[in-house]
Amino acid sequence: MSGIYDDIAPLRGVEDLEQRPTEGSRVPITVIEPDGNARGGIVVLHESREFTGVLLEFMNALATEGWTVVAPNLFHRANGDPEHEVFGDELFDDFDACFDWLTRRGVFPDCVGVLGFDHAGTAAFLVATNRPIGAAVSIAAAGITEPLADDAEALVRVAPDLQAPWLGLFGSDDPATPPDDVDRLRDAVARASVASLVVTYPGLHHRADTPSTEEEDDNSTIDSQTRIFDWFDSNLR
Repeated sequence: MSGIYDDIAPLRGVEDLEQRPTEGSRVPITVIEPDGNARGGIVVLHESREFTGVLLEFMNALATEGWTVVAPNLFHRANGDPEHEVFGDELFDDFDACFDWLTRRGVFPDCVGVLGFDHAGTAAFLVATNRPIGAAVSIAAAGITEPLADDAEALVRVAPDLQAPWLGLFGSDDPATPPDDVDRLRDAVARASVASLVVTYPGLHHRADTPSTEEEDDNSTIDSQTRIFDWFDSNLR
C-alpha cells in the first residue's frame, strides 16, 4: 500500500490480536508509504497535536525518497493535559511499538531511523542512546545541559552512549540551544563510538518543517533538508 493512512501499533506484550487492547496499550500512528518497495523506515517524532501542512509536506518528501514514514501520536496517554511530555519509559515504549510495526512489514532493524524537532528532537537523541537503530536526526534539540523533564536526561551526559549515527541541526540564535551548549554537545558526542555531525545555522529559521521568509533562511532550509536526506541515505543501508 502506498499513500497516507492511520493505523495502530501495539505496545510490546500486547501484539496478540486476540487480546482485547486496553487504553494506552497501542499507539495511534500516521503512516506515509512510498510507491514501490520501501528502502527502510523513519519514525518521525513531533510535538504537534495535529499535522501541519509543512510537516506533512516534509514527511511526504521523505516518502518520495523511498522511506516508510511512521509518526506516532506521543500524547495518546495525555488525557488532554497540554503539559504532558513524553520521555523515559513512555518514549521508549512508543518508539519500540513503531519499530516493531516497521519490522513486521519487512524493514530490517538497521534500516530504521528516528527524527525529531525541538523537544521531540531531544526525544530522538535519547532514543538513539538507548536503541541500536540505523540512524538518528535531531533538529533544535533542547535540554543539552539540563534535563527537560524528570524522566529525561541532559544530552551532554548521555551523548557518549549514542548507539546510532546522529545528526544534530541547530540555529545559532535559538535561546533554547545556546551556542556554548551546542559546542559542549559537539564535544560530548565525539566521544561516542558512532558517527556524529553537528551543524549550526544563522538565525532561528533552521527547521526543516517550518516555512522560511528570508532568502538566507530558504538556503538554510534547503541545506538542512539535504543533510537530513543524505544522513539517512548514508546510514540506513
